[in-house]
Amino acid sequence: MRKNAAKKHRLLPDPRFKDELLTKFVNNLMYDGKKSIALKIVYDALDIVEKKSEENALEVWKRAIENVTPALEVRSRRVGGATFQIPTEVRAERKTSLAMKWMILYARKRAGKSMHEKLAAEILAASNNEGAAVKKKEDTHKMAEANKAFAHFRI
Repeated sequence: MRKNAAKKHRLLPDPRFKDELLTKFVNNLMYDGKKSIALKIVYDALDIVEKKSEENALEVWKRAIENVTPALEVRSRRVGGATFQIPTEVRAERKTSLAMKWMILYARKRAGKSMHEKLAAEILAASNNEGAAVKKKEDTHKMAEANKAFAHFRI
């Protein structure tokens, strides 16, 4: 390594729930630096989640993130002219990052009226271990399982 590793930025906790992980989620959702809009979407979605589930919205959201978080993924590696998909464990930072990105991606793809409704639906689905984001995690795990034979090529 040539230089020092980049310093980790400490995020300010969000105003309503005082949660740093939620701030990270809002930042992932944000388009063109419009944080107030992203924050409104997330809060509205969490309000809908609280109404529908009759549980603490933040707890439901954290459970959803947990259910979408992958443990394994496949990485491509060239060995002697052939490219192999090698299963590797996912770093802790990347785990939560992937989970958030998948949830936002599949919420955006959902059919629905507004983003906060689509996000609320995806959060509720993920907290019950269903929905597209959870399927993505399961597919990722299946890929890693199927390529277990190449694990000895691990980097």
